[in-house]
Amino acid sequence: MTERTVTAKHVPPARLAPQLRDAITRLNRRVRQARPVGDLTVTQLSALTSLRLAGALTPRELADVERVQPPTMTKIVAKLEERGLVRRTPHPTDGRQVILSATEGGQAVLDQFERVRDEWLARRLAELTEPDRETLRQAAEILQQLARA
Repeated sequence: MTERTVTAKHVPPARLAPQLRDAITRLNRRVRQARPVGDLTVTQLSALTSLRLAGALTPRELADVERVQPPTMTKIVAKLEERGLVRRTPHPTDGRQVILSATEGGQAVLDQFERVRDEWLARRLAELTEPDRETLRQAAEILQQLARA
């Protein structure tokens, strides 16, 4: 890549928003495509990630987080459980419910996926100039601020 000259110019937020959204979406899609060989679907991986982030959820809570219908989540959880990636434990206060959590094996699968994605992104970043990488480091901080707002 060639080094860019940064010029100060005003970009209205309404014009920047779709450009930034598109770039983030495309990069996210490309990073998600960098994954180890395996038969986990994107939906299964997403559900497992949600369990890792939350620690534990009921099937209904997981369906809500993943924005799918409970019967769909039941099928997803069944596949993950069949592979030993998710465990069910009794709900502490509601005997009709169960709590889902990622197993050590599920955590290991997520670690492997993250490692492969980070390696892909690191290779792409290595192709950039140092000033471009510094710009992206600064942009990452700004994007974190936007995400917290």
